[in-house]
Amino acid sequence: MRLTSENAKIYVAGHRGMVGRAIWSHLENAGYTNLVGRTSEELDLRDPHATRQFFEEEQPDFVVLAAARVGGILANDRYPADFIGDNLAIEQSVINAAHETGVKRLLFLGSTCIYPKQAPQPMPEDSLLTGPLEPTNQWYAVAKIAGHKLCEAYHRQHGDDMLTLMPTNLYGPGDDFDLETAHVLPALLRKAHEAKGAAPDGSDAPVALWGSGTPKREFLYVDDLADAVRFVLERPEEEIREVAPDRILNVGVGEDLSIKDLMALIQDVVGHDGPIQHDRSKPDGTPRKLVDTSRLDALGWTADTPLRTGIEKTYDWFRERVALNVER
Repeated sequence: MRLTSENAKIYVAGHRGMVGRAIWSHLENAGYTNLVGRTSEELDLRDPHATRQFFEEEQPDFVVLAAARVGGILANDRYPADFIGDNLAIEQSVINAAHETGVKRLLFLGSTCIYPKQAPQPMPEDSLLTGPLEPTNQWYAVAKIAGHKLCEAYHRQHGDDMLTLMPTNLYGPGDDFDLETAHVLPALLRKAHEAKGAAPDGSDAPVALWGSGTPKREFLYVDDLADAVRFVLERPEEEIREVAPDRILNVGVGEDLSIKDLMALIQDVVGHDGPIQHDRSKPDGTPRKLVDTSRLDALGWTADTPLRTGIEKTYDWFRERVALNVER
C-alpha cells in the first residue's frame, strides 16, 4: 500500500546512521512528520522479542529498514561473523515484526555487493544469484541477499507489501571516515586531507591507494537515495509490480569511474597534489559495479547530484565535524 498521508507513521530503522539520518530529514522536508526511530542503545534490533514489542507499541504504518552493520573491505575481512550474523538478526527481527503487526509497506535497503563478481555490466536485478560473489565482502552480501529473499517470501506467501532497494556505493555527510572501517570514497577523502602539507618539507605527502586503481565504481549521494526512498514509498503497488515483479529495484546514477580517477577528483576537491602510491598487496575487489537503473527510470526517478558536487558537500561536512577533532 502506497504512502499517501502526511500523518502516516513511518519507522526509520537506523535513523542515526548516514543513510537513516538522510531519509529522516528528507521525509520531514517532504511534509511527513509522524516519524519514529530508536537508537541501538534504546532498541537492539537483533533481539526479536524487543523488536516485536516495539512494533506492537508503536504500530508503524510504513517501515524503512536502513539499520545494518556496514563497513569496507578491511572491516568485512576482519569481522565476517559480525557482518553476517548481526545483519541476518536485524533483518529477521524487523521483517518478521512488520509482518506480524500488519505494516502497510516495508522498504529493505540492500547493497549492490549482492550481485555476482562477474555480473554483466550494468548489473540488472535479475543477475542476482547467477554466479559467485566477490570474496572480500561475501559475508555482508549473503546477509543482504537473505534479507531481500525474506521480503520476497513474505510477499509470495502472505501478500505483504515488502520490497528491496539496492543502492550502489553510497557517500555523503555523516559517512564513516575511520580508516579501519570506511568505504573507499570517505577513506580517500580523509587520506588526501591528512596528507596536505604533511611531508617533512611542508609539501603534500603521498596517499596510499589500495590495489591497481583500475576497478570501476558508481557512487550515489546519500540525499539522492533518500529521495528515491520517498519516491518508492509513494508509488502505487501496480506500478511497482509492473516494473519489478521480483520486488527489487536498483538505485544508482548510471555511470561509473575508476578508483584512480576518483582519487584524482578527490585530490582536486581537497587541493592535494602529492603523489599516489599503489599498495598492490591489497585487493582490488570486484572489477566493476555499475547498476542497471532502467526499472526506476521507468517509474520516473533519476539521481540529481553530480559526483563532484556531492564530494564537495561531503568534504565540507568532514572538515566541520571530523577533521577538527582529528587535528586537535
